[in-house]
Order: sequence, then C-alpha cells, then structure tokens
Amino acid sequence: MSANGLKIGRYSFGKLELIKLMVYSALTINFFLYIGNDIEIARHTLYEGSTFLERTRAFATTIDLSAWFILLFLLELETYWLSEDSLSRVAWLVIRGIRGLCILFLAHTLYAYGVYLTEIYSAASVEGASSLCQLVGADKSYAFNLAYSEITAENCVTLSSANQFYFIDPPTFFIVQDAAGLMIEKELAWVDMVEAIVWIVILLIIEIMIRIQDKNISTGAGLVVLSKIKTLLFIVLWMAALYWLYRGHFMFAWDEFLWIAGFYVIGLNLSEWREEINENNSRDATHSV
Repeated sequence: MSANGLKIGRYSFGKLELIKLMVYSALTINFFLYIGNDIEIARHTLYEGSTFLERTRAFATTIDLSAWFILLFLLELETYWLSEDSLSRVAWLVIRGIRGLCILFLAHTLYAYGVYLTEIYSAASVEGASSLCQLVGADKSYAFNLAYSEITAENCVTLSSANQFYFIDPPTFFIVQDAAGLMIEKELAWVDMVEAIVWIVILLIIEIMIRIQDKNISTGAGLVVLSKIKTLLFIVLWMAALYWLYRGHFMFAWDEFLWIAGFYVIGLNLSEWREEINENNSRDATHSV
C-alpha cells in the first residue's frame, strides 16, 4: 500500500475510493441483516389474511433501506462519476425518475411509522388477563424492546411479572406488551419517525447543493447555511445512535454509523467537486486576463 492508497495489478485505489469500498461493503452486509430481522418480526406480526399494506408495513425497513441504497448509488454517480455533459438528457431524466420512485418508497416508510405510532397510542387493554400465563395457547407473542417471544407455559412466568397487558397491533391482537414495554415501544417508534424525517431533510439539502454546484457555484451564504443545517441534522442522527446503544440495539447503532459514514462520503464528493469548480473558475479568470 502506498501513501496515497492501494494498487492491485493495473488498478489504483485512492484513499477516498478505499473508504467508499469499506463503507458501501459494510452497508450491504447490514442490509441483509435487516432483511433477516424484518422476516423474524413478521413471523409474529403477520397472519394468513394480512392485507398488502400490512405486509409492506411489516417490511418497511427493508423497503426503506432498498430505496436508500439506490439513492446513495445515484448520489455517488452524480457527485463523483458523472457530469451533466457525460449523459444524454434522457438518461438524466431516467436517473431522476428512479430517484422520484425511491422518494415514494421513503414516503411509504413515513406512512408505516405513522400508522404504527397511531396503533401503539391506541393500545387496547387485555381484558381478563392478570398474568401472561393466562394467554398460553392463545397464539399470542410477547414483545419487549423489539424482542418477540411466543408465549408458552415454559416462558410465561419469566417474560413478565406485570398484571396488566396491552395489545399493540389492532386488528389482529397477536402482540402483547406490559406497561414498561409499551413505554419503550413508544420511544422507539418516535426515534424511528424523527430519524426518517431527518434523513429525508438531509437528502433534500444534498439535492439543493447539487443543483447549486451544477451551476458552477462553489461558495456563497446559501451553501454555508445548508452545510450548517446538515451538520445539525447529523448531530440528531448521532443522538439516535446513542439511544439505540442505550436500549441495547447495537446493530441499529452500527447501521446508523454506517449510513452517516455513507453520506459523509457524499459530502467528500461535494467538497472535491467544489474544489474543481474553484480551480476551473480560477483558470478561466487567468485566461481571460
């Protein structure tokens, strides 16, 4: 490995390319872990008669991450590999059409989180059950801090010692929680919602910055303000990662870190692009003298 990067055969990888390779590879691995997590939770939340929207809500994270993967790929192309002159207008329209479709998927994520918040804030009491053991054989699952367990005679005593329980998944009423679990569930749902909104705003800011830099503008109050807002929003995401750690969800915290790293790379692309604009503007100014 050289001071400037890595060379394998005829191919050279600079430091930025190596960072991208590590970050994007880790994000891909995490993506498949999340698919497995969605499948596991769906085993407890879906049933034979589940509607299409109920099924899409159950896999909201998988759909959301798929859209973000495509968006990250498109941003990488637009901020590092391609220029407005390298593709036809039709090709750019296709790229932006795909981006628009991905944004619809992100809107679905907000819809899914909104529906879930409504459900848990309207959680119904489990009537006639002062112990989980009274629900053995009723085809119910107990949830606490995103851990789902089918209620059986062997585990009903150890899962919860509460005497009041709640259904959090109308109209199926398969998932049962106690008051402590319901409080955590509300916190988790709000963190998910805020996090999703923050990421969409960050995406919007990056889009605006790209449009500005497309006009060969590399400085100005607008770019400074957008950069500062973006920094503040990333602080909010770091706070979400700390919350995941506090609740013991290390995979979620790691995933947050990886996506922040992924968009940090996009920020590096934009920074390099601004340097190129400055160099070109300086060169043009020199030639015009």
